[in-house]
Amino acid sequence: MKNGYVLLVEDNPHDVKLTERAFRLSHILNELKVAKDGVEALELLEKEEHLPQIVLLDLKLPRLDGLEVLRKIRGQERTRLLPVIILTSSREEQDLIESYRLGANSYIRKPVDFDKFVDAVREMGLYWLVLNEAPPVA
Repeated sequence: MKNGYVLLVEDNPHDVKLTERAFRLSHILNELKVAKDGVEALELLEKEEHLPQIVLLDLKLPRLDGLEVLRKIRGQERTRLLPVIILTSSREEQDLIESYRLGANSYIRKPVDFDKFVDAVREMGLYWLVLNEAPPVA
């Protein structure tokens, strides 16, 4: 995988552990930094010298929901081009539509089955961390 870390914005500790395990099983070696809510994610993006290679963003978050986080990411010059992948259990069509309207690069529904989740993470990692040529970010 290319250098760079992945920012996971997820408030559910169980889903964080599953994602960490799926990264290991998928041989994704990028560091995984976790923000437990939208406010923490934006603070991390503001203070870090280097931006993450990608952001995996849940929608249902405390303090500041994922759609508002996405809106703020796209509203800042420094983070405007940062690849943001919605990784959520939401099945609501309005969440899907609004995510893309606000500039999400991808929308992935978390599979309930762990093996399918690992497969989804592996494919996501292959595409977004290896094959994709992202625009340069500050």
